[in-house]
Amino acid sequence: MNEFLEIEEKIVEMLKTVYDPEIPVNIYDLGLIYGVDIDDNGKVKIDMTLTAPSCPAADFLVEDVKQKVSSIEGVSDLDINLVFEPEWSKDMMSEEAKLTLGFM
Repeated sequence: MNEFLEIEEKIVEMLKTVYDPEIPVNIYDLGLIYGVDIDDNGKVKIDMTLTAPSCPAADFLVEDVKQKVSSIEGVSDLDINLVFEPEWSKDMMSEEAKLTLGFM
């Protein structure tokens, strides 16, 4: 596996350890991560959203992502872009998340 894919896999693994304090599902399986881009220099850009624009845990979630992803070897810089388009919906959750939350 090339270095780029290894770093991306580690980022996804790390994102799966970040939880909204009010929801027992990680932000990756919730569908809050819209994109992860890594350039040749190890600079990472993450597009993420929130379940609602006024989410009280927004600062906590962004800070948790920053700390955890920045700790990964090979990540030289991190830019988190909070976006609200497209608007998040329950359809963006993984099957596992839907089962956990009783939507299936």
